[in-house]
Amino acid sequence: MTMTDLVKKFKNHVTELSNNSKDFIHHEWFVKYHLEIVEKIALELCAVYKNADKDLVILMVWLHDYGKIIDFTNEHSMTLTAGKDKLLELGFSQDISDKAINYIELLDKKESLESDSTPIEIKIVSSADGAAHLVGPFFHLWWYENPKQPFQQLIKDNIQKSTIDWEKKIVLPEIKKAFEQRHNFLLEQAGNFPEKFLL
Repeated sequence: MTMTDLVKKFKNHVTELSNNSKDFIHHEWFVKYHLEIVEKIALELCAVYKNADKDLVILMVWLHDYGKIIDFTNEHSMTLTAGKDKLLELGFSQDISDKAINYIELLDKKESLESDSTPIEIKIVSSADGAAHLVGPFFHLWWYENPKQPFQQLIKDNIQKSTIDWEKKIVLPEIKKAFEQRHNFLLEQAGNFPEKFLL
């Protein structure tokens, strides 16, 4: 079985697990409004960064939130343990499984992602993940899933999430340029108004 076939197999597994796990709070929307968007952006970045391992990038896209689907409270540790176990079970080699898990661990730390020494696959998935939050209903779904929270807290949460994404996760210049307007508009929706509205 080729690497592309194995990635497709894992992708199908994650889709089924995400859609059918009623204990997973995001199960109604997560695949369509997050993972598929991250993959689309990541593939566009792979067309720019042609030296990136595209199969590894797609595998990381579908792996990076794996633990969240299984155990939301312990998402990071579950991605590293259950995620690796599932990769091996599906037939991925030990080397590829270790590499994907190590890359996800570095991605999750959000430290020094802009460094020249950071593998391009990590930069692509991190940037695509942060950018995907600015597409579709992602930030609005936080309100939907937390209806008992005061709106001031929900606004604060969205600003905090968007700021972390923008400053720590989105590290590739193509994403910064393409998504700057979306980022600014989200902050404006959260109350960061410009000095003038008519320019």
